[in-house]
Amino acid sequence: MDKGWGVVVVAAGRGTRMGTTESKQFLLLQDKPVFIHTLEVFAALDEMREIVLVTGAGDVERCLNWVKEYHLESRVRVIPGGKERQHSVHEGLKALGTDWVLVHDGVRPFINREQINACMTTVMSGGGAVLAVPVKDTIKQVNAEGVVTATPDRSSLWSIQTPQAFRLSALLLAYESAEKDGFLGTDDAMLAERQGITVKVVEGSYTNIKLTTPEDLQYAAFLLRGER
Repeated sequence: MDKGWGVVVVAAGRGTRMGTTESKQFLLLQDKPVFIHTLEVFAALDEMREIVLVTGAGDVERCLNWVKEYHLESRVRVIPGGKERQHSVHEGLKALGTDWVLVHDGVRPFINREQINACMTTVMSGGGAVLAVPVKDTIKQVNAEGVVTATPDRSSLWSIQTPQAFRLSALLLAYESAEKDGFLGTDDAMLAERQGITVKVVEGSYTNIKLTTPEDLQYAAFLLRGER
């Protein structure tokens, strides 16, 4: 029996680059926490059998309160994460019982149905799938002294986003292997690649931003005004 799709939404970081005392996932966009905007996108998808929000242990109770306030309690479970993002995602994966999984940053509230469906369709043909956009700028490789050492071919460079999609069992094995080896990666695909899993890029949108700095919040407010 097909157990369908689950999603792990990660909202456990502190976001020091935002320069606020409050964690970035809990900042308000149009009087609603950023992560709630994100959850609402996935909660509207019938394909999502399970939605797990992973947050800091000290934030579980208030996240539960927000989930209830926005009437998402029938769709979303809230669990505590770990020290690093990788540990938090691993906890979320272990909480799922689906065949397939998406992993998404809670501070990427502008993901949409079409992009999610594209990732889901791509991964079901095998391997993994990650949302990404072509790099616009020229990229320079620089050494510790600030000297340019190389200029990679821009045509081969993509800026990786989320969601990232995998068969749940395969991604769990990749996480277990990384934990055993003491390996800490920067995204889920990196752990899958270590296991020889082929990961395909799905072209996304430049508006699928990750809210990291105060400038990102200003742009997010502008994008929301445009959606009205």
